[in-house]
Amino acid sequence: MTTVVLSLGANLGDRRAALTAAVASLKPVKVSDVYETPPWGDDDQPTYYNIAMIAHDPDRTATDWLELANDCERAAGRVRDPARRFGPRVLDVDIIAAWQESGEPIFCGSEKLTLPHPRAHHRAFVLVPWLSIDPEAAIPGRGRVRDLLRDPNLAADARTLRRLGGLEYVG
Repeated sequence: MTTVVLSLGANLGDRRAALTAAVASLKPVKVSDVYETPPWGDDDQPTYYNIAMIAHDPDRTATDWLELANDCERAAGRVRDPARRFGPRVLDVDIIAAWQESGEPIFCGSEKLTLPHPRAHHRAFVLVPWLSIDPEAAIPGRGRVRDLLRDPNLAADARTLRRLGGLEYVG
């Protein structure tokens, strides 16, 4: 039923291993290279490794994807610290956008899930990896990713990302 764009990040432990394990569980159709990125929202922490992926499963709903993302985080050993919303983590998996099989975007504003992701259009570490695997990427209701990255603040943030190459995984 859905195609999703996911953003994954890790800045504790073996960052590459955490991303690789999540990719294996999520079974994407496309995965970006790994980008080393400065922390966002809380500068007092290590740099992140970030990737974007596109996944498709005709039997999964957006809520199913959220449950799978949470399962990946738990498997990596993530413990949420409510006192530090943007703090360090062994793995973070966010659903950025989702589409029905018909191609219609999914909009959701529940307590558990907001789609499209409400802050994705402000985050170069989400947009740059996504654009690298989908030149026509667009956030429903926000516009094309390449146009969003023309914003001077996002363009400056994008220049701080360092491409590290791909992950080795069985897909």
